[in-house]
Amino acid sequence: MSGTLYLIPNTLGADTATDALAHIIPEQVQALTARLDYFVAENAKTARGFLKLIAQRHPLAKTLQEIEIAELNVNTPAQALAGLLEPLLAGRDAGLISEAGVPAVADPGADLVRLSHERGIQVRPLVGPSSLLLAVMASGLNGQSFAFNGYLPTDAALRTKRIKELETRSRAEKQTQLLIETPYRNGAMLDALVGACQPGTLICVATDLSLPTESIRTLNGGKWKSLLAAGKAPDFHKKPTVFLLLA
Repeated sequence: MSGTLYLIPNTLGADTATDALAHIIPEQVQALTARLDYFVAENAKTARGFLKLIAQRHPLAKTLQEIEIAELNVNTPAQALAGLLEPLLAGRDAGLISEAGVPAVADPGADLVRLSHERGIQVRPLVGPSSLLLAVMASGLNGQSFAFNGYLPTDAALRTKRIKELETRSRAEKQTQLLIETPYRNGAMLDALVGACQPGTLICVATDLSLPTESIRTLNGGKWKSLLAAGKAPDFHKKPTVFLLLA
């Protein structure tokens, strides 16, 4: 009988407080994670750091050095996925850990989940933080219809064109549009949104969600333009941020 692939939520960023997982990852999820000895993760080093936090409250099944962590990231070839599932097909349970937040959402783990279904392996998603859902919840924008668009083009002209397309779609469908950016380019992204969108379009900037430095603000494009002109940009440089717009 095959093992189970558990989709294990991670924190959304670094929090050095004692027992940092207490208000983010449910106790049952922590306890289940602690009993596993095989994981698939984007980065083995950061996955071990996460397991160290788990170990503060729940003894691990094996020492960190003995726990097996296989890497799955954007550089993993498709033909390597089957090998990652061999322990599960042999009856061993495994945990899929994202670099941040929930696995398989804006995360390369989705391909492994799909292959697990094809191979008849049980998949169990566990409760934890999703930056996208937290951002929708706190934005005040339409939570009945929304779409996640990932990263936009880095070329300025193509990015502006894409933003205008998303704004048109948002207006036509009354749909909230979500996107993310590499944290060091957050400023450029907000500038592009303000420059491309109509003054009445609502734009939300949600930064460091679930962390002590969390900041969430929704304003229309005109008000954002005034703030940026006055040098009052959000404190979001190099911080994970979700951008949302609703025309």
